[in-house]
Amino acid sequence: MSSHQQTREQLLETLKDYLRIPSISTLPEHRADVRRAAVFTAGQMRAAGLDNVELMEDPEGGHPLVYGDWLHAPGKPTLLFYGHYDVQPADPLQEWITPPFEPDVRNGNIYARGAADDKGLLLILIKAAERVLRGQGGLPVNVRFLIEGEEESGGEHIARYTASRPQRLQAEAAVICDTEMFAPGLPTICVGLRGLVYGEIHVQGARTDLHSGVYGGAAPNPLQALAHILAALKDRDGRILIPGFHDALRPPTEAERAAWARLPFDERAYLEHEMKAQALVMEPGATLFDSLWARPTFEVHGIRGGFTGEGAKTVIPASAVAKVSARLVADQDPDTAIAQITRAVNEACPRGVTARFQAIHAGPASLVDTDNRFIRLAAQAMTEEWGVETVYVRSGGSIPIVGLFNEHLGIPSVMMGFGLPDDNLHAPNEKLNLDNFFRGISATARFLELAGA
Repeated sequence: MSSHQQTREQLLETLKDYLRIPSISTLPEHRADVRRAAVFTAGQMRAAGLDNVELMEDPEGGHPLVYGDWLHAPGKPTLLFYGHYDVQPADPLQEWITPPFEPDVRNGNIYARGAADDKGLLLILIKAAERVLRGQGGLPVNVRFLIEGEEESGGEHIARYTASRPQRLQAEAAVICDTEMFAPGLPTICVGLRGLVYGEIHVQGARTDLHSGVYGGAAPNPLQALAHILAALKDRDGRILIPGFHDALRPPTEAERAAWARLPFDERAYLEHEMKAQALVMEPGATLFDSLWARPTFEVHGIRGGFTGEGAKTVIPASAVAKVSARLVADQDPDTAIAQITRAVNEACPRGVTARFQAIHAGPASLVDTDNRFIRLAAQAMTEEWGVETVYVRSGGSIPIVGLFNEHLGIPSVMMGFGLPDDNLHAPNEKLNLDNFFRGISATARFLELAGA
């Protein structure tokens, strides 16, 4: 076996050991497993040659952060590497072809919970630093690692730490491998994420539930009132009707739109095979990528109220609740969006009931200029590795840590994607393409070299 093959086998065995740990942060019964994953992560960072590696306990009882650094390149930039060692629950277990915490290699992929989200991609960052350290005796840049164990369950510990210890995390840019390639073999950097406002609309009618035969026709119905309010916030054609909601939008540049038009994409296949829906319901005149990446959303996630059990109960409910969210884009401000939604709910409230919007959590959108030096160097490294020009995309989702790094550290995030669209994140049979894993290490190592040149 060649040394190159041996190295790949060693990397694969390390990845398998990592994936065997059921570090499900949201389930209390796996608390010890989450800690095992933190210890494993720290061990890999020490083995890579990083300094000051430590588990940082949470005084409020959350899962530990793992920190490490290498700061021996005076005058060179500092990069902050981020990832998470916790994973989603594996349910439904019966849909897994092989057990979720018994990694299985088939068809060039490794299947296990956490393979792509985020243990495999986090290991890319650690092993890239190790490769350069071992090969060159040092790094051409300074690096800090900050790894969390609560990304899948709220991220409260890292949020508090980032806000309270910005001096320890000083860097010129963050590097995050928690995104994906747009298509197999197409190196991709994500430069934009939507933000989020999540909350509930509460509608209150009478003080108690009422009999519809006795009081129907005169009593206010909070469920019907809630339906009127929701229809006043977004119409049947998909237009968001919240006053002022579109005032601060920063539209994509013409160069971005031209680049998106060149992406290898089949809209019909997306509709039928990925979304599995009957039709796209975008705002009139909007393109699909505009709708997914550069336009805000308003969605209803659940409605609670009245009687929903088997059989009949003719009740007029006293109250009703809708869980809703709005995805935000640059330059929308979450606090402003909350105020706009609140006013719109109040103005749409029918007579006979009261209505209020209760925000539960919120985070800003992020957008990095493609001319940013670290973005350009990461794109160059990925282009060199794959032999294809790197594309820039945005994501419709949200990665809260990106907003935290921007808010508290004032730094952009370089989101190098090595997953694939069909990796089944948060679903049964999650996987990671092993060629992407090995080449991701090479591309990230090359990025370190370019950043320090």
